[in-house]
Amino acid sequence: MDRANRRQITGYSNPTVKFLKSLRDKKHRRREGRFLAEGLRLLTDARENGRVPEMLVMADKRDPHPLLDALIAAVDVAGGEIVETTPDILSKISGKDNPQAVAGVFAEFDTTLATLDRSAAPIWLVAQALRDPGNLGTMLRTGDAIGAGGLILIDDCADPFSVEAVRASMGAVFTQGLAQATWDEFLPWLRSGAGQLVAASLREAVPYRGAPYTAPCFVLVGNESRGLPDNYERASDLRVTMPMKGRADSLNAAVAAAVLGYEVLASLKG
Repeated sequence: MDRANRRQITGYSNPTVKFLKSLRDKKHRRREGRFLAEGLRLLTDARENGRVPEMLVMADKRDPHPLLDALIAAVDVAGGEIVETTPDILSKISGKDNPQAVAGVFAEFDTTLATLDRSAAPIWLVAQALRDPGNLGTMLRTGDAIGAGGLILIDDCADPFSVEAVRASMGAVFTQGLAQATWDEFLPWLRSGAGQLVAASLREAVPYRGAPYTAPCFVLVGNESRGLPDNYERASDLRVTMPMKGRADSLNAAVAAAVLGYEVLASLKG
């Protein structure tokens, strides 16, 4: 490795530390066009999907690992920067008391609808006004599990590049397609090609089990507390409901997406 690309940081007031900490804030991420991801497994998923961090930050007291060696080599080949620092400083950067031993700075992706190929997968997840970054990350992880093409975020959603969302995705932010759009952008895009829009709904809905799903199927869930706007439900091709046997009147948005996603998967394979 070219040692010119490696440096040591030992002070909390170092400008690089301040820069890395700033990436926990949405306005700074937007300004820089960069985001932070933590953990060897997550960064390995990124590398295996062709995304290498521009800056790799490692604890100076860490266990050796062949995956870390591969990551260091990939960053070196790409001309990135490698920074070694103390576990305490990594804790300040990540905001966690027990930080991962490695973190990376990535350029944010192009998240326009034009980047998606709807024919690439039979299932896509769509979330409207999703506010919780943990739910967002979980939906990315669910999409990876069911073989979805990706996640489309509609209207004002949580930031998919926040530390919390990236962490909750367990690497799926690098394996799933990701797009952000308004409803007025999404619906014409959807109608410009093949695609069935299926909404989790109570409005004239049919049971989710055995519903007539067709590929590519776009599974739409709404805001955690308000659900979907009426006109969004009416624009859907199919509205499905899941039985609530107890006192709860709805499922968590990410859980609803998972339940529907697996049902669609089973239906399309059947």
